[in-house]
Amino acid sequence: MVSLKELAKHCEVSVATVSKALNNQSDIGEETKRRVREAAKELGYFPNAAARALKTNRSYNIGVLFTDEANSGLTHEYFAAVLEGFKVEAEKQGYDITFINSHIGKRTVSYYEHCKYRNVDGVVIACVDFNNPDVVELMNGEIPVVTIDHIHEKCSSVLSDNVKGMQDLLEHIYKNGHTKIAYIHGQPNSSVTRARLTSFYKFAEENDIKIPENYILQSAYLDAKQAAAHTRTLLDLEDAPTCILYPDDTSLVGGMNEIRKRNLRVPEDISIAGYDGAKLAKLISPRLTTIKQDTTGIGAQAAKKLIDTIEKPKTTFAEQIIIPGELLEGKSVGSVKGNC
Repeated sequence: MVSLKELAKHCEVSVATVSKALNNQSDIGEETKRRVREAAKELGYFPNAAARALKTNRSYNIGVLFTDEANSGLTHEYFAAVLEGFKVEAEKQGYDITFINSHIGKRTVSYYEHCKYRNVDGVVIACVDFNNPDVVELMNGEIPVVTIDHIHEKCSSVLSDNVKGMQDLLEHIYKNGHTKIAYIHGQPNSSVTRARLTSFYKFAEENDIKIPENYILQSAYLDAKQAAAHTRTLLDLEDAPTCILYPDDTSLVGGMNEIRKRNLRVPEDISIAGYDGAKLAKLISPRLTTIKQDTTGIGAQAAKKLIDTIEKPKTTFAEQIIIPGELLEGKSVGSVKGNC
């Protein structure tokens, strides 16, 4: 492999000039930058990561802490798409990605210890138990952190606009004549659930919609089996709802299967709506009414904010960045007249 010194000799400039040219510093002329870069490409020069780390005091390595209760890993469509958006933006800015876990070889360690071991410059945290002491330790530590879909006073966070998303969904449902609306929501310890549930009740209050307590049920996200069981409960009510909201599109499929077992039609006999805008929303029939979250935008903004925090710690504020979603009207919510 060609060294920096050999590249400098080939270009007939100093090592310092080559380094500045490759790092696009402003005190080097554009023609020199072009010549050095072309020579580096021709000779097959690649900067040494360890040497760069010693010089800059940064590893250009970002940790990703991601684990969900269902242990779905990167098969979790929503967070996999968010992390892909994060990865693309981070790599565009010259950073590599390392997944953080609780083991170094066979030894169990905290997330913070693993981050230190891997010498990451910062960490993005997504879809974990934010009450876990190891996660709290990481968020309160000295390593720059950005959270996704969770608010913490010491970290910046990037969140989908769950309040507006739920409002848009309910406005569409209400315009179709529905006032008997049930909601199967996700785990209450999640800030996502709290935002959506508060928005749900606020919309109901503002539009004088009475929500019976037995219309509100709790389920885990992505749990189609539990959603099906709750759907059975709702359909068996003497005064059953005309529309059921689900915590996500995957859970909705469980509910839809239960509805069809009873030879009921969607939306003619009962309307349903999901959340997330998963790929299946456009594939199943009828096409789902749901909120499509901007996963690419969430991931990219998280990467930009984290890198700003790493590179400009004195001038970067901790803040909440809200990313709007989009209502996909679909065909799974019909006029309430069709349900009577």
